[in-house]
Amino acid sequence: MATGAHAAAKVDNPYVGAGVYVNPEWAAKAAAEPGGSAVSSQPTAVWLDRIAAINGSTGSMGLRAHLNAAVSQATAAGKPYVFQVVIYNLPGRDCAALASNGELGPTEIGRYKTDYIDPIAAILADPAYASLRIVTTIEIDSLPNLITNAGGTATATAACDVMKANGNYVTGVGYALAKLGAVSNVYNYIDAGHHGWLGWDSNFTPTANLLLQAANASGSTPANVHGFIVNTANYSTLKEPYFTINDTVGGQSIRGTSKWVDWNRYVDELSYAQAFRAKAVEVGFPSNIGMLIDTSRNGWGGPNRPTGPGPQTSGDAYVDGGRLDRRFQAGNWCNQSGAGLGERPTAAPEAGIDAYVWVKPPGESDGASKAIANDQGKGFDRMCDPTYTGNPRNNNNMSGALPDAPLAGAWFSAQFQELLRNAYPPVGGGTSDTTAPSVPSGLVASSVTASGLTLGWTASTDNVGVTGYQVFRNGVQVGTSATTSYADSGLTAATAYSYTVKARDAAGNVSAASAALSVTTSAGTSDTTAPSVPAGLVASNVTASGLTLGWTASTDNVGVTGYQVFRNGVQVGTSTGTSYADSGLTAATAYSYTVKARDAAGNVSAASAALSVTTSTGGGTGNVGCAATYKVSSDWGAGFNADVTVTNTGTAATKSWKVTWTWPGNQQVTNLWNGTVSQSGSSVSVVNAGYNGAIGTGGSTSFGFGASYSGSNSAPTLSCTAS
Repeated sequence: MATGAHAAAKVDNPYVGAGVYVNPEWAAKAAAEPGGSAVSSQPTAVWLDRIAAINGSTGSMGLRAHLNAAVSQATAAGKPYVFQVVIYNLPGRDCAALASNGELGPTEIGRYKTDYIDPIAAILADPAYASLRIVTTIEIDSLPNLITNAGGTATATAACDVMKANGNYVTGVGYALAKLGAVSNVYNYIDAGHHGWLGWDSNFTPTANLLLQAANASGSTPANVHGFIVNTANYSTLKEPYFTINDTVGGQSIRGTSKWVDWNRYVDELSYAQAFRAKAVEVGFPSNIGMLIDTSRNGWGGPNRPTGPGPQTSGDAYVDGGRLDRRFQAGNWCNQSGAGLGERPTAAPEAGIDAYVWVKPPGESDGASKAIANDQGKGFDRMCDPTYTGNPRNNNNMSGALPDAPLAGAWFSAQFQELLRNAYPPVGGGTSDTTAPSVPSGLVASSVTASGLTLGWTASTDNVGVTGYQVFRNGVQVGTSATTSYADSGLTAATAYSYTVKARDAAGNVSAASAALSVTTSAGTSDTTAPSVPAGLVASNVTASGLTLGWTASTDNVGVTGYQVFRNGVQVGTSTGTSYADSGLTAATAYSYTVKARDAAGNVSAASAALSVTTSTGGGTGNVGCAATYKVSSDWGAGFNADVTVTNTGTAATKSWKVTWTWPGNQQVTNLWNGTVSQSGSSVSVVNAGYNGAIGTGGSTSFGFGASYSGSNSAPTLSCTAS
């Protein structure tokens, strides 16, 4: 066996400056397909989806054989190499998707440890592989299932309820992290679902907290987690260029008017991954945590790929006409028709993203489209049947699956050809373009500070068209841009950096690097002086449900960057100017407002003098009234999520509403969506957001929240008032 060319010292991003192992078994299958040689040299992960896969079998490489091949590839390349392996064999695996059920029963946590994780850890710890950077993907789909498919949710399954109750998902993930994390050259990434699964406020923070719980289970610590991976073996688009979550149609947010968005806070995987990284740090993971995005099957190219926004006739028309993701619903996961290969594996493509990776080898089936007897524990899931009309987990949409699919993990030629045909950026079979763009020129820097700067350059040209630029700092790619500028941040004061830029076209051709530009950041500042206190706070345009605040600008020794606005002691918004429009208020109600100023260094002034404002009594004809109902959607012992439905019980449309209650125990609201909350002791008050105060006669809206508690979790009695 060859010896590695480099010692694999632990690094912040294992993909930077390294090659990535090309699985020869997958490469051979891909190359045998018509047009497949265009991608057969791409790196993909090795899946250990059963105990027998560790040692392999006749005609199938085991873990040691793959590692030996990776060492040989690293030696031949003369540089560090990443070896990607999927750890995927939890007891009661994938409790909500039968196609990927595994060999171990729900209670076989002992076998998982001794027969599966321990042998893998022993092999990875062999000094023969010390030169490799071994990246693990830890147990896809397991922990996300406990968030959405267990504990009384509308999409709960009996199998997921069992796994939540026995704790073996959390125990098993923690054990894998501890054992594998003890190997010095292993980088563990936990699966964190995807935006179409966990992007809702009710799922997002609970997921981060659950992953932290697993990271502290079975003797593990968060130090064993190098990062998270999203979109594993899934199809969610990397970027949606033609709409954002902040767009409105006809004055209404697309969050509420598009069935595809359906109140989700994220519309693509990049925004979800970057936000999830920030949330993970917030709940207690290390600040240098990294993210991976599986782009193996989320290209969505082909002739039906949109080229601009949809029409502004309705929220559905606008989003459906412009979205790249062409699935019937974001919950569809099995062998999707129309899908294509996505971005090729790339190191450090965006801020906070360690790499785009191909963890799911394109061409390997997600599941059989009909029942097939097997000895691998894999069941038949109707979501893999193209005639299936759906279930609550995909809002009862058609499955969108390809026909005649084999068992999960088996080679599916029709799927590979579908992915190749619809690839974006296109591959060799989809374009004859082999001409790279011209080299970017005229690289300059502006707005140079102690921690950041803005780069600009002259646009490149191409025989077909330039699609973007790659930006490199000191030879390492730090980001991309679709325009001719890029803002870099997180730099060190009084430090010289060398920048280059490359241009890229839709076919994946990349130009040579621009001439290098050396830039030295400024010496920084020791600014510790807070701005002056905002003064002259006044209110205008006071109605039954809103008002506008104004104040005199603060001063600062460097400069004021914005203001924080507080209502009844709770921050409700920010402003870069000296005014703020507040909405969603209750008629004939007194509110107390204060404002604080903030500068670029993060210094915050003291609060302004408080201003008390009472909203008007409202008007119109008819009686207004409302009722509120309360339902716990999930409860994990130390915390829970709840949903509240507000119904208009009057004879006229409401302009605003307010729900109040007193907790019977020690419950504390930790986060809330679709409203504004304040809690004092056990008393809670929630008023509508700006977009859901108006409820037609007989209509309803809802809000939800997460909360913590200890002891009992009895339901409160809710009161509702409307104007």
